[in-house]
Amino acid sequence: MSSSIAAPLSLLDDPQEWSAFSQSLDSRPHVWQSNVVFEGMHCAACAIHIEDALRAVPGVASVQVSAASHRGLIEWTDAQTRPSQWMAAAEKAGYRVVPANDGAAHTQRRLQARQLLWRWGVAGLCMMQVMMYATPSYLAQPGDITPEMIQLLRWASWVLSLPVMLFSCVPFFANAWRDLKLRQVSMDLPVALGMAVTFAVSSLGTFEPTGTFGGEVYFDSLTMFVFFLLSGRWLELRLRNRTAGALEAVMNRLPDSVRRQTANGDWERISIRRLAVGDVLEILPGEAIAADGQVLQGQSQVDEALLTGESRPLSRGVGSAVIAGSHNLSAVIHIRVTQVGAATRFAQIVSLMESASVSKPDIALVADRWAKPFLLGVLLASAGAAVYWWPTSPAHALMVAVAVLVVTCPCALSLATPAAMLATAGAMARSGVLVRRLQGLQALASVDTVVFDKTGTLTRDAFALASVQTRAGVSRFQALSWAGALAQHSLHPVSRALWSAARHEAGQLDALPALEALQVIDLQERPGQGVLAHWPHNPAITDVPKGWVRLGSAAFCDVVPDAEQVLQAVLADEDGWLATFRFQEDIRDDALATVQALQGLGLKVMLLSGDSDSAVQKVAQTLGISNARGGCSPQDKLAAMQMLQAQGHQVAMVGDGLNDGPVLAGAHVSFALGQAVPLAQSKADFVLLGAQLGVLVPVWARSRQTLRVVRQNLAWAALYNAACVPLALMGWLPAWLAGLGMAFSSLWVVLNALRLSRNLEL
Repeated sequence: MSSSIAAPLSLLDDPQEWSAFSQSLDSRPHVWQSNVVFEGMHCAACAIHIEDALRAVPGVASVQVSAASHRGLIEWTDAQTRPSQWMAAAEKAGYRVVPANDGAAHTQRRLQARQLLWRWGVAGLCMMQVMMYATPSYLAQPGDITPEMIQLLRWASWVLSLPVMLFSCVPFFANAWRDLKLRQVSMDLPVALGMAVTFAVSSLGTFEPTGTFGGEVYFDSLTMFVFFLLSGRWLELRLRNRTAGALEAVMNRLPDSVRRQTANGDWERISIRRLAVGDVLEILPGEAIAADGQVLQGQSQVDEALLTGESRPLSRGVGSAVIAGSHNLSAVIHIRVTQVGAATRFAQIVSLMESASVSKPDIALVADRWAKPFLLGVLLASAGAAVYWWPTSPAHALMVAVAVLVVTCPCALSLATPAAMLATAGAMARSGVLVRRLQGLQALASVDTVVFDKTGTLTRDAFALASVQTRAGVSRFQALSWAGALAQHSLHPVSRALWSAARHEAGQLDALPALEALQVIDLQERPGQGVLAHWPHNPAITDVPKGWVRLGSAAFCDVVPDAEQVLQAVLADEDGWLATFRFQEDIRDDALATVQALQGLGLKVMLLSGDSDSAVQKVAQTLGISNARGGCSPQDKLAAMQMLQAQGHQVAMVGDGLNDGPVLAGAHVSFALGQAVPLAQSKADFVLLGAQLGVLVPVWARSRQTLRVVRQNLAWAALYNAACVPLALMGWLPAWLAGLGMAFSSLWVVLNALRLSRNLEL
């Protein structure tokens, strides 16, 4: 490794720097996953070269590089290698590496766009002037213009072509020289050869007008060719940045520094890398929240649209939770940090999006595998054309070879699939749907069966209070207040539902302070049974039960259970039964409309759940699902899924929870709700950040539209080559028109894909 490469990169070998662009894989000790951006890429062959170079580094476990997004996901072992080593391998292959989360990456991209614009401008100005000098030779009749004047115009065109060759064409020649040194081939090699041959033939015609190549010069074709190529690349760069905008918008939401409270109460500004759990931060209006936390002081509105899919500003006051990456909108708030770094919801979302940006669906892998052999075929076809036409006219033979080199570059072929997939992924991200694997988009388009989990998917995690039955002399609100005083100390879903219902009714009666004043003592929780406690002796409080009060199952409270009511809780005191609280599952507001919409599209909808069959059938009946099964273990769900697949069905699974992991992994395509446990998210192709089921319908429709666009792009690339290659081989396609055709072909593919970047119609 040369010192010129290793010196700046060695700064990234400090483990404290790794968290900025890498995350440790908990399941595999000492293994890190790094996200980087590669500079100098132009085609699928470049991605293949980078992957080959990095895989050759000891300690690099896997590499994924996307030709469309120019991003890479590298897994490496810190016991065998360091970031500087595998980054140096990429740079030795000719591609500079920048950490994806580094602010310098965005600056570098802007600089790259500015330089490309300058090269494009120089090529355009010179092209117009060269075209002006070439016009007389095309329009003049014999005798209208003297040979000396023609020669003078040729020299003027040669001089004006020098800035194009020495400045505008530099990236093409640099990349081609890199390919030659490394004995590899990429798209820039045939392009650079075409430029060099055209300039050489035209220069010989200028220097020796009576020689073999003196019949005609092609400076106008050369400058037009370069101008069209740079036009295409500049527009591709702009469009690629636009389609990847959702990822960048999420990744760049964290501030570089924050105001943290010191031990003496003052405020200091520190880097977010120095944040720790327990720190108190001051968030000003308009600032992004740097870590997950809880509001200690202040009341404000926050924007969580890109993180949860919730488009409306949300109110956050004392005690409310806030998440990293959201924006404070209206007032100053102080928060206490509860999660930092990779533990935050923001980091998990970014990790999912980064994984999607480098993943490759099967249809794209086919194009990638053919890109390198196709380029080699282009070089051979060009050489064959030159040999065939050489006896007729050496100059014409070389220009035919140039046209073949240029027109057959597989830009459109390599961009056809990833451009469309990434445009769709960006649109879905802005609508609250993360695409974790692009292969899921391809699979979703052919799905004919959707299988739902029940609890936490079609229903919310919490229960809804359906009815309250009380002992004579006890009011509904009294019973709810007493039960809430015990329930607020328990994390059981029924207890949370009781406490929520008690607070809701107290708020309606303006009795919330009185409810919160009911504090029990000596509280005990018996797992699987309930809680018991009593009220402290206070002469001022007489409207409470005496002695020990129990809240829980009927057996725990010594009450005969109601066999027809499974979801119930009982409240009892020393005198016996006080109240029975009956619950129902809280079906999501959009569940019925979603199921009906999916069925209206011709999809078969099923329900598989581990809950009791009676509860499952009740939900299925409410939602109009005819095929439903309860009492399913994870293995039962997977077996049912595999049976459907064996019958030829393409199955999508929508689930939430730890026991959904196997079936999510086994489905053709899978969705996990945003509140799902990490295991379920890791198995899912899509994550619904806002936990809104209604988004499933537009996601399914967009996946089908995406596959149509991919097929259109591939068909266009195939038809373009089928039509233009014969024309070039026959000498009917000049170099400038070949360059225009190649640029237009790539632009058509990207513009067609850009239609998919519109937000989903929810």
